[in-house]
Amino acid sequence: MRVRTAVIPAAGLGTRFLPVTKSVPKELLPIIDVPALQLIIDEAVGAGIDHIVIVNSPNKPSIEAYFAESPEVLAKLDASGRSDMADRMRAIGRDVKVSFVYQHAALGLGHAVGCARDAVGDQPFAVLLPDELMGSSELLAAMCAVCIDTAGSVVGLKRVPMDDVSAYGVIDPIGEVDANGVVAVRDLIEKPAVADAPSDLIIIGRYVLTPDVFDAIDALKPGAGGELQLTDALRVQAAGRPLHGVLRDVRRYDTGNPVGWLSAVVELALEHPRYGEAFRAELERMIGRGPV
Repeated sequence: MRVRTAVIPAAGLGTRFLPVTKSVPKELLPIIDVPALQLIIDEAVGAGIDHIVIVNSPNKPSIEAYFAESPEVLAKLDASGRSDMADRMRAIGRDVKVSFVYQHAALGLGHAVGCARDAVGDQPFAVLLPDELMGSSELLAAMCAVCIDTAGSVVGLKRVPMDDVSAYGVIDPIGEVDANGVVAVRDLIEKPAVADAPSDLIIIGRYVLTPDVFDAIDALKPGAGGELQLTDALRVQAAGRPLHGVLRDVRRYDTGNPVGWLSAVVELALEHPRYGEAFRAELERMIGRGPV
């Protein structure tokens, strides 16, 4: 048995990127020449997942259009000798099944995940928030393994300075993080005051969940911000069955805001096999000019 399905909540409006997100979903904003959404899918595939469920909004049809076939474009690329690019486009959605479900109202992350219930079925599944890019599939793969081994849900973790914990969901751990980066979780606290925080381990945008979480979501009452919070459903799970966190030193980019998105683009562009050298030279030239 393995985790084969991943849910990507993509129905948000992307208000921090307006006005561009009025017509272009933030999930399709490019990280150099690849949409952020594609990088999330690549991470999932790298962890052994072969079914992607995208929770979309009816107002964002271009996300579905990204996965549609484009025979005319492919023909032009092949005719002009750009077969490598044509092959890249043919690969979109080829190595993984992509399904769409819809969230018709912005009622929170818990609600968004609940919208995927019928598409997921009764097997464990991953949730990947598209605002966070990871440097590899290592964390997600480890989380999937822990879920199967413990028959319980798993959250991705990051250690932050205590002064920063109030901006995140924080775990109350049972004991210390072990040599494999795994820790049992007693409870989760959403955005605690520093004095009330039970640890410096925050929950990041990767989850691997057992299907009983859907029953917990169905029973949710509106929480912080009047929304149905996934954290509240996980607290219900933690009270009745094993819940673990996995800590890995993996690169993470918060692309849900313009500065984080720019940081990801610049750092990954510097490492790009085709553009990296030229971009580095251009960046050094710009920095060498000094303040404008």
